[in-house]
Amino acid sequence: MTHVPRSTRKIPWASALLCLSLAAGCASLRSPQERPAGGDPAALTVVAEIALERGDCKAAAESYARAAAVGAAPLARRASEVALACEHLPAAWQSVSRWRSLAPGDGQADALYAAVALKLYRLADARAAIADFWRVQAREQAKPSEPEQTPEPGKAREPRKLREVGKAGRPAANLTELTALLLEQSDAPAVLAAMSGAFELASVSPEVLSLLGELALDGYDAQRAQRYAQLALERNPSDFAAKRVLARSYVVRGDPAKAIATATEARRDDAVRGAFELAEILTALDRVEDAHQELEHLRTTDASPAEIDRRLALLAFHAGDMKEAQQRFAELAARGEANDAALLYLADIAARDGDTDAALAGYRRLADSSVALPARSRAASLLLARSNRTEALTLLDDYAAEHPESEFELTLAKARLLADHGEAETGLALLSTALERHPQHPSIQYDRAVILEQAGHVHESAEVLDQLLVERPDDPVLLNALGYTLADHGLQLSRAESLIRRALVTMPDNPAALDSLGWVRFRQGDTKGAIPVLERAYTLGRDAEIAGHWGEALWMSGQHQQARKVWAAALAREPDSAALKATLARFLPDAK
Repeated sequence: MTHVPRSTRKIPWASALLCLSLAAGCASLRSPQERPAGGDPAALTVVAEIALERGDCKAAAESYARAAAVGAAPLARRASEVALACEHLPAAWQSVSRWRSLAPGDGQADALYAAVALKLYRLADARAAIADFWRVQAREQAKPSEPEQTPEPGKAREPRKLREVGKAGRPAANLTELTALLLEQSDAPAVLAAMSGAFELASVSPEVLSLLGELALDGYDAQRAQRYAQLALERNPSDFAAKRVLARSYVVRGDPAKAIATATEARRDDAVRGAFELAEILTALDRVEDAHQELEHLRTTDASPAEIDRRLALLAFHAGDMKEAQQRFAELAARGEANDAALLYLADIAARDGDTDAALAGYRRLADSSVALPARSRAASLLLARSNRTEALTLLDDYAAEHPESEFELTLAKARLLADHGEAETGLALLSTALERHPQHPSIQYDRAVILEQAGHVHESAEVLDQLLVERPDDPVLLNALGYTLADHGLQLSRAESLIRRALVTMPDNPAALDSLGWVRFRQGDTKGAIPVLERAYTLGRDAEIAGHWGEALWMSGQHQQARKVWAAALAREPDSAALKATLARFLPDAK
């Protein structure tokens, strides 16, 4: 579960309008500790804004929710945005439900309602809101577009993606913006589950079908993605986006010939958008040499030389050729053509090579860039490994102080980092404090389960996941997490397999879930049945821990040479994988 939380501290209200609504009340504001009399929405709003100014996001969200319960639609909207920004899900659900009931036909109310519903895994509610949103788009399609209004001085803009959602005359674009908003707040399998039942496929455009296809790929369901793409192409045989989806669905489904043929056709039909299409498909198929040759061939075309070099650098990096990757990224930097992501890769390469000082210097240069969070987190990890705990945590705390909208994400990152470096109890304490600020938050509870397992509290971890499943019984991420936890510790193997298979119904091509299935089969003694499942999981995910499992199954079946090859290839890609190193230490203790 990932989050891109929004601003949680200073979300200013239109103070002049607020004073008018309060009449003389602006001259005598009460302390936020004093409970306002009755259900006066204006007084509750003042208390909420004072709480925001003081950094008490929880109190602000709760005060706004009480105000929304007796206020009008604009106030309910404001309360919804504040509660979601504060990651206070009970208050967000209360406020957005009120907003949607007061503003039927408001696409932005439907959009935010769907976002909060998905965070709570209320799929039916999310699906209903998405369907309402789409009906509004259909009605508004014929109306002329209106220019975006400049907000009143002092009044907060809503989140960027919410501003875009619902503009008249652009239904497909609005659906794209809605999808982006939903993916900010939930994972792709959940968004796909909600959106796939919200439309009559016979009536939607090829653009919408292609969008659903991309979402299906992100949600690990290539068969569904292929179906959406083929429907789009039946209605518009030249739809470039549909061909991209189709090519990638063939990759996932193990049909490289069709994937390459479709990518070649897409490139031929649209030389500009499709310039790198074949190279991307060859890369996805792990045909590194072919992808390299295709990228070099593009130098004879109008393709951007800098983009070719960037892709060649990435290709080398992901193939484990750090020397070539470093050289290519460094050349881009020397020419002034390296973006922040390229500089981050250079720092990562230094870290992989064991040059911690160079890696830290690279990460620090990016501390206030577009990749500040990963750069600071990776620097903190290196500093924790050096026992520079104070400096490591200061890197994260300073960023949180300057960017309070990142507080939630940084708290989770700090807890994980501490757990990874032997301070699981401190990480758990951080999460307990976070739950007080963000009550009933499933992401905090999920991370707590992960760290509990990491610290050896396996049964307690399973209990937390079981409790989460009571509220989210069909969440495939939780189903897989609990199934894998049980399987990895040899507990309730029959139940573990059942949980994992339920997860795979929703996300059949998820490499982590396929790894879990292969691993539970291995734990049950079905080594022969485990090997092809683990092989497919690794083909889809190229993850070192999966390679460890696959290699172990091969080794135990007597295929020692093949196991060595699997482990060596994975180690070249991820030399720092603790899970893979642990496997190698058990089977090849003398390996260097």
